[in-house]
Amino acid sequence: MGKVFSALAVSVDGYITGRDPGPGRGLGDGGALFDWYFNGDVPSRVFDGFRLSEPSARFFDAVAGRVGACIAGRHTYEDSDRFGDGGSPHPAAPLFVLSHRPAPQMTGRQRLITTGPADAVAAARDAAEGKDIALMGGVLVTEALKAGLVDELILHQVPVLLGAGRPYFHSLPEHVRLRLLEAVPAPGVTHLHYEVVR
Repeated sequence: MGKVFSALAVSVDGYITGRDPGPGRGLGDGGALFDWYFNGDVPSRVFDGFRLSEPSARFFDAVAGRVGACIAGRHTYEDSDRFGDGGSPHPAAPLFVLSHRPAPQMTGRQRLITTGPADAVAAARDAAEGKDIALMGGVLVTEALKAGLVDELILHQVPVLLGAGRPYFHSLPEHVRLRLLEAVPAPGVTHLHYEVVR
């Protein structure tokens, strides 16, 4: 059975977007969070167009290669312009969008789930064919942590203080203990890989 994890670029002060994110605006003024995707000379084996530093390419491609399905929260879905016509944030994995609000007709590799994170994970697990499930979005990750569904957290920590935006983590009812599995320093980013301790 695949693991459930989140791997997001995050500022040192904990934001996964800058100010004023949204449709047509992406991360708002937080574009620096993705500079490391293009600051090297090693092409990603998973994502066309990404040229990373050697340590980032090694780490990023290993993580991206694990993904069999993605789940995105509604804000992430809208901020990313719905990942195009039936698309997904991952070149090979289907996308499940968790939202309690009505959504436009989804096509291609997209599917709407309205009944909560446990049902979204179950549906994604069926589609992932034994591979892992990637979570995208701060509210989604927080709700999945509350429900005990998350196995690992990966922070691609970028050395910038954005000062505002959407946070990676929202309010949790109790402490969530983590165990560091790996820390990989790279130009423009430090990759921090944690296991959720249960």
